[in-house]
Amino acid sequence: MKLFSKLAIATATLTIGFATISTQTVSAAIVNYSFTVDSPTKKGQGFFSFDNETFSNDSIPEALVQSLTFQFDGDSTIYTEQDDLAYPFFPVVISTTYLTGKPTIGLSYSFYDKINPSDPLLYEIVGNNFTILSGTDNNTEIGFGSVAYSQVPEGASLSGVMLTFGLAYLLNKKSASRKRVKI
Repeated sequence: MKLFSKLAIATATLTIGFATISTQTVSAAIVNYSFTVDSPTKKGQGFFSFDNETFSNDSIPEALVQSLTFQFDGDSTIYTEQDDLAYPFFPVVISTTYLTGKPTIGLSYSFYDKINPSDPLLYEIVGNNFTILSGTDNNTEIGFGSVAYSQVPEGASLSGVMLTFGLAYLLNKKSASRKRVKI
C-alpha cells in the first residue's frame, strides 16, 4: 500500500511538471537566444529575442528581431538592434535547414564600430559567419570568424523541471528517513 501511494505521488508530480513545460512551450511566441562571435581578432557575446510566429513565408523565412544586445570582450560598448545599418527593417532572424536537415536559426546584423568613427570598421553577422570589413575602403574584408547560437530556456520551463525534481527529492528523502526509523 505504501508503494502505491509513493508511486501515485511521484506520477502526479511528474505530470504537473511536464504539463507546465508543454503548456509554456506551446503558448510561447517570444524566443530568446544567446550567441557568441569568435574570430582571431574579435570575440564577443550577445542576446536577442524574436517572435517565432512572425516568420515570413519566403523560401528562407525571416522574422524581425525584437531586441538585441551585443558586446565585444574587453569593450564596454554595447550594440543594440538600433545600431543595424538598415534599422528598423533589420536585424532579422533567418530560419534555414542546412545539410543536417534540421531547422536552425541565424542572425542578419550589420553595424559600424562605435569606438573609432573616423576610421570605422563594419561588422557583419550573417548566419554562422562573422566578417570584419573596412568601412572606408570599399568594404574590403579584413577579418572573419564564426557565430554560434544557443536557445535560452524559458523561466517557466525551468521552474517546472525544478519543481518536479524538488518534489521527487523530498519524497525520496522522506522515504529514506522512514527506513532509518524502522531499523
